[in-house]
Order: sequence, then C-alpha cells, then structure tokens
Amino acid sequence: MLLGNGGKKMQTEATERNAEMRDAELDEELAGILTAISVVSKRLAKKLIALQKQKEPTREGGAPDEQDE
Repeated sequence: MLLGNGGKKMQTEATERNAEMRDAELDEELAGILTAISVVSKRLAKKLIALQKQKEPTREGGAPDEQDE
C-alpha cells in the first residue's frame, strides 16, 4: 500500500506521539524508582543513627542502660 505525503506525515506524527508516550511512561517509572531509593536510603540512615546511639554509651566506658555506682 502506497502512502502519499499526507500518509507519511500521519505516520510520522503517530511515531512522535508513541515516543512521547514512552517518554512519559519512562519518566513515571524513573520517578517511582528514585522515590523507592529515597525511602530505602531514609530507612538505612535511621538504622545507622539508632546503631550509633546504641554504641555511644559503651564508648564512654560504661555498658548501655547501666548506672555507674
């Protein structure tokens, strides 16, 4: 089937629309991935802070939750 100039233009426009839709889908997927990375990073940071706080009393010579006499 032969397409005239109008047909080629329609095909080009359809290809551009498909590319734009794919770009939008990829952008949305990337935003989701970056959000997930951010959530995991925040959790890891909180865990590191909690671990550091647990170790701080032992650095000063005493055991955690133990009173000096």
